[in-house]
Amino acid sequence: MQRVTNKSGVKTIHKFSNYQQALQSKAEELRRSMSAQNIAQVVSRLDSPGDEGDLSQQSHEEWIFLNRNTLDIKLLREVNDALRRIAQGTYGTCQECEEPISGKRLDAVPWARYCVRCQELIGSRPDSENE
Repeated sequence: MQRVTNKSGVKTIHKFSNYQQALQSKAEELRRSMSAQNIAQVVSRLDSPGDEGDLSQQSHEEWIFLNRNTLDIKLLREVNDALRRIAQGTYGTCQECEEPISGKRLDAVPWARYCVRCQELIGSRPDSENE
């Protein structure tokens, strides 16, 4: 476990170091993935489409690329937010009810902002974007 110094200057064992390492790995994986996607996109654009079928295929691939990239960017944002919460000392606390998020939930989704109960409530709201 990682030792950190708290506000009082006392060294303590960082109880979220495993999650921090997992989040840092996930962030790096997402960055590499997005970089690889960008390179693949540029390479595929070097060839000019030969006919309307090729152009249609290229447009479809671009659409998939943009949607995948959008999902990766959103997830990277959530991972970075979780790392920020670790640094601020608020990680592992539900942002809705302020109760602790279970270890099982954090094991499954280390970037979780809400406990299972609150996530289900938020997800069922008609005006929510399934945060």
